[in-house]
Amino acid sequence: MRCSRSLFGALLILSCGLLLAYHRHFNTHKVIYQSSKESSMLLLSTKFRLHGVGKSSRPFSSLKLRASVIESVDNKQFDTSASTSQLVQNMVFESICHAFGDSNVSQSDCVIFAGKADKGDYQCNAALSMAKRLGMKPLDIAQRISTSLTTPEIASKHHSIIDSVTISGPGFLNLQLSLPFLQAKLQNKLLDPQRVGIPRTNSPQRVVVDYSSPNIAKEMHVGHLRSTIIGDSISRLLQFLGHDVLQLNHVGDWGTQFGMLIAFMKEQQDSEKEVALGDLVVFYKLAKQRFDQDPVFKDTARAEVVRLQAGDEDSLRAWQTICQKSRVEFQEVYDLLGVKGLQERGESFYNPMLPALVASLRDSGVAVESEGALCVFLNSSTSNAAAVDGSRFKTEDGQPLPLMVQKSDGGFLYGTTDLAALTHRIQTERAARIIYVTDAGQAQHFEMVFCAADVAGLLPKGPKGEPLVQLTHVPFGLVLGEDGKKIKSRSGDSVRLRELISEAVRIAGDELRARSNSTVDGLTAAEEEALLEQKARVVGIGSIKYADLSMNRESGYRFSFKKMLALAGNTAPYMLYAYARIEGIRRKAKQALDSDEDGVGSGEETAGFADLQQEKEELALAKHLIRFEEVLGEVERDLYPNKICDYLFELSQKFNQFYEHCPVLKASTAEKRRDRAALCTLTSETLKLGLSLLGIDTLDRL
Repeated sequence: MRCSRSLFGALLILSCGLLLAYHRHFNTHKVIYQSSKESSMLLLSTKFRLHGVGKSSRPFSSLKLRASVIESVDNKQFDTSASTSQLVQNMVFESICHAFGDSNVSQSDCVIFAGKADKGDYQCNAALSMAKRLGMKPLDIAQRISTSLTTPEIASKHHSIIDSVTISGPGFLNLQLSLPFLQAKLQNKLLDPQRVGIPRTNSPQRVVVDYSSPNIAKEMHVGHLRSTIIGDSISRLLQFLGHDVLQLNHVGDWGTQFGMLIAFMKEQQDSEKEVALGDLVVFYKLAKQRFDQDPVFKDTARAEVVRLQAGDEDSLRAWQTICQKSRVEFQEVYDLLGVKGLQERGESFYNPMLPALVASLRDSGVAVESEGALCVFLNSSTSNAAAVDGSRFKTEDGQPLPLMVQKSDGGFLYGTTDLAALTHRIQTERAARIIYVTDAGQAQHFEMVFCAADVAGLLPKGPKGEPLVQLTHVPFGLVLGEDGKKIKSRSGDSVRLRELISEAVRIAGDELRARSNSTVDGLTAAEEEALLEQKARVVGIGSIKYADLSMNRESGYRFSFKKMLALAGNTAPYMLYAYARIEGIRRKAKQALDSDEDGVGSGEETAGFADLQQEKEELALAKHLIRFEEVLGEVERDLYPNKICDYLFELSQKFNQFYEHCPVLKASTAEKRRDRAALCTLTSETLKLGLSLLGIDTLDRL
């Protein structure tokens, strides 16, 4: 029934009186909201009518419900240790429980998405997911959630982190952050320059990251680039977030090829001589030719493998010489790439564990004999197959595809070693999460290994059968040449990684020299050249890493020095120049603030950010800065480092827009100059931290 104008006026006066009474009672807040559920619904429906929305009006596409809750409290009350999205999600969840009761809500209803700039900071689609279950229209559900979000108890408990709620479409909730909350987050970041306010996890895990994995007696080539760079970046991020990370290099240091190589070296009387890794590569190729063509040499090589596995001193000494030379060469590449903390744990380490593992699999019935070999069939015929579904593993003709753990001649395979490694990492290293960074071509292999481990009971389970160890394969695509084909050297071999790095550094140095038009005061010509070479290493190596990490890792990409060293676009040179430029602005701002006649001083930690809402570019930069921890949380979960690159590139663009429209040194007041200088500092520190998580160094000047 419609209200007459007089009745409407009376109700409005009554509601205002209730509001004033509430305000006097809760004098710590300056609030304008409804005093009870009944009056809130009345004011809500009244506001809809004022916007031309009522029962008689046509359906609307968007309406705004202004909470208008302005906190006048100390910023310390805000929980700045949790990510903003988590705080918003907690508030939405409690608001839905308040509106519909705990039994009608699940956490899955409250998933928060980053909102569109013209709608809000965050979006929640809870009304749509709950509609069928509650038998209500999504729009009606959204209206009740909006009202619940603005109630005094919810707003007060969560310190009014939400400033306004907008409903759009069929029932999307668009949430706008409050200014006091944004100010508190920025101030917290200023006080923590090393971590820009990003807390360590409350649930640290023991994590094993298996990456790089070159083969002994072979040089690292472009095929090892992605595993090394991606694995290093993932390890850096997890360590930064507070996890206990063990980085393992599962090198190929055992097998038939070593018998072949040792036999050839003994023939050449080089088994104990000092040989370069390049010589070993040549020896390996020659030995392989002999092995394929000479039956006598093949028998000699196989006999050498037996002696090596039996612990023959001469064979072991030759094998150790080969391994040590390879380690030295590998470490030189890792040093160039800035990879630290990677521990070698090769196939030979797990070799003594293989006989007992295979015996256990055989005795338990998990592994059965097939055509003389011992295999684990991951289908219904396996004794413990109820644990997992391995029926998807089939040969080309549709037959079950087993994981072979022992050949008919008694030899072991990669799968056997991987099962032993997995068992050791769980039982001895006490890992709760194990990450394997290899090319996408090994995806099925690791699926089968994980499945076999589950069938064999090697994976610990909780009381409800839930897995206690998370196994993740992180696949990546190929590095291609500019022609879209597999990248090769002129001789047709894989491109050596060291040569690739050297070429990138050389090109970067040439471009830096071409752009350099001044000398550095106080430096000799030799010192200037050394400085330039150091910059070239940062830019060149950073360009290789950024070009790789900025791509979705599952996609292959074309390796192009021209593109990765370009100054425009989402490249390392662009990001490094952006950082150096902001550092220059910071230096000038500090000098200006130190001499500021208004007496504010250069203490950026005292920035209040009171005028953030006056300029949209300034506000957009501030809001993007506080999203960094959310992006890191996403990468922690899904292990796609390109999301960090995307965030940093967008940050640099938002800073450019801010700097173009919001004067820093020439701002109208000392407070604005200080606050905007503080935003420059936060942007600089965030860029530096983000690039460091990618394994990329920065330069204050370029």
